[in-house]
Amino acid sequence: MSSMSRRHLMFAATGIAAVAAAPRLVFAQAAAPAPAAAPTGPFILPPLTYPTNAFEPHIDAKTMEIHHDRHHGAYVANLNNIAKTNPQLGTAKIEDILGNLNALDDGIKFTVRNNLGGHANHTMFWEIMGPNGGKPEGEVLAAIDRDLGGMEKFQNDFNAAGGRQFGSGWVFVTVAKDGKLAIETRPNQDNPMMDGKRALMGNDVWEHAYYLNYQNRRADYLKAWWNTVNWAKIAERYAAAKAGTLGA
Repeated sequence: MSSMSRRHLMFAATGIAAVAAAPRLVFAQAAAPAPAAAPTGPFILPPLTYPTNAFEPHIDAKTMEIHHDRHHGAYVANLNNIAKTNPQLGTAKIEDILGNLNALDDGIKFTVRNNLGGHANHTMFWEIMGPNGGKPEGEVLAAIDRDLGGMEKFQNDFNAAGGRQFGSGWVFVTVAKDGKLAIETRPNQDNPMMDGKRALMGNDVWEHAYYLNYQNRRADYLKAWWNTVNWAKIAERYAAAKAGTLGA
């Protein structure tokens, strides 16, 4: 074989190898970056106390991961950024800030409302969920029977309210200091604390809470979500509300 032919073969082999390697190179460059860590500051993303797959098949692990790490994580990161120039946000109680939003400077009020509301809502949300959550009993069950017409009616009314919430928002059970319960909905990341109330429990009806598994079937998600409720934690929150110590 001539030296020219050998050179042609070498060049051809080099070209084939480069073409074969190209898709791998492009794929590596297109890989999504890891989520950025939240800036250091006074606000902390509370870790989940259960694995992300704890609620399958009712809520899938990927939804839990994205919901907690990225959505809630973004609220915390935004709050820590605001706190750099507004350090009073990091020293006041969440309920005091959300209960007096009009005291905030107009330049940060809207951002605090959305992000601190989201932080409070989600902190409660992760807390009142858990595997093997049992059933309501004791004072909580008595309050449900007294104020919400019993467990079946309560669940139906709660699901209906969550289904009617237009767009993004939450459905809550509020609790007064005397223990009285009521069902309320709130848009976006608003929280009952904004009206001086307290949330005993609540369900997130933003699409990011369910869309990977349920798409537009919010009603199915609302029904399935009851399998994730931790009634022992709700009983703790109920006792704290009656004692006047329930915060976010």
